Amino acid sequence: MFGAIDYCSGRLFFQGIEGRFHSASYHAFLQMLMADTTEHLFLIHDGARSHTSASTKAFLAAHHDRITEHPFPSYSPDDNPIEYLWKKTKQRATHNKYFKEFATLTISVENALAYFAMHPEEVLGLFGRYCEENGLELKQAA
Repeated sequence: MFGAIDYCSGRLFFQGIEGRFHSASYHAFLQMLMADTTEHLFLIHDGARSHTSASTKAFLAAHHDRITEHPFPSYSPDDNPIEYLWKKTKQRATHNKYFKEFATLTISVENALAYFAMHPEEVLGLFGRYCEENGLELKQAA
């Protein structure tokens, strides 16, 4: 699952894929983001191979007019605010549940993410928790 949050509005973007993550699937997600938005994107991502590959570097260079990247150091999930959303998604979709089939698990996760996509105020609340726990001040655009 790829995900992105508009930290001013709380709007959630997500895209699931089958199989392994790779640079091409990451590029497809970024292209979806660019198609669904008009503003400049400030992309925060970790050191996953699909985020740091030569092809992703070339993709980001080709789209520097729309995307500014800010990579996190390796092994720093606590620094990434979207981790709060992933944790809440797991609680909502999989906590204390048994899934006989993988497809049922996938549907449950997609439903949880669809819920958050329809409730941007909850997504903003999660970002507020991130700011609070890290000694930052949440400032929203007017």
